[in-house]
Amino acid sequence: MASLYPLRFRPILRHYLWGGRRLVEMFGKDDGGQNVVAESWEICDRADDQSVVAFGPLAGRTLGELSREFADELYGQATPNQRFPLLFKFLDARQSLSVQVHPNDEQAAGLDPPDFGKTEAWVVLAAEPGSVIYAGLKRGFDRAALAREVARGTTELCLHRFEPRVGDCIFVPAGTVHALGGGLVVAEIQQASDTTFRLFDWNRLGTDGKPRTLHVERALAVIDERRGPVEPQTPQATGEPGVEELVACEKFALDRRTIDAEHVLHTNGRPRLVAVLAGQLRIDGGPSDTPLNVGDTALIPASCDGVTLRPLAPTQLLTAGMT
Repeated sequence: MASLYPLRFRPILRHYLWGGRRLVEMFGKDDGGQNVVAESWEICDRADDQSVVAFGPLAGRTLGELSREFADELYGQATPNQRFPLLFKFLDARQSLSVQVHPNDEQAAGLDPPDFGKTEAWVVLAAEPGSVIYAGLKRGFDRAALAREVARGTTELCLHRFEPRVGDCIFVPAGTVHALGGGLVVAEIQQASDTTFRLFDWNRLGTDGKPRTLHVERALAVIDERRGPVEPQTPQATGEPGVEELVACEKFALDRRTIDAEHVLHTNGRPRLVAVLAGQLRIDGGPSDTPLNVGDTALIPASCDGVTLRPLAPTQLLTAGMT
């Protein structure tokens, strides 16, 4: 019986109307003949949206299959789930995304079909001058005020906004009203949910020439009014050289690492995601001769504790895992 090893997957591309070409230009993603690539789902286990192993003895197997067949090796001390509970992606917001909100676990469990909630975090990889992020309600605004402005078509008046810088990390717990503005490229770690309730879509028409569906009542029902103005996270020192903590919450932990020499990554008994933001990297035990380049990702099973990362140039990467 095969054992798990550092896993690399084929990206799942999404061609939404608000996307652009930068995932192709920056990361070499295959556009599949499409002019627009909005998202690249790097690691995903959702029903028909399955990451497929790209290299090694397990090539062609899905993450869902591995999650069931190799649960002990994959999850280690983490609580196994019916499916892998995190999703990692890159997004190119050429246009602004809709103003939206996601339910928490309890609210999402009551949906038909049930889903995970969606807490997420973004790391800004590129930002055009004047690009903004909308995150949280302005001080003094509550659900009733938001409902009033949505009805008037002036939703953005309620939203806190700021101009992010490359490297900023924004933490967006479930229930937070938010939108990525146009001109941004981000990396995103989130719960493995695709449940989104749209409040406002900038009066945009879909590919069919009609306004996209809104979910105003459902969105208002799941908003967390306590999520006021959201600002970028302040990175925290970890005591490990070159490693800073960006987010630590009950759903995931997210770190940023800068390395120029061999670096031992400990899983601490839980699976880890690795994404290269700059430089080039080899992972010991990986079956491919091709190194990880900018925009490439890997999943390190819990059983691969103490794996060595070997940068081929000064390298910056994100590491994320279950908590």
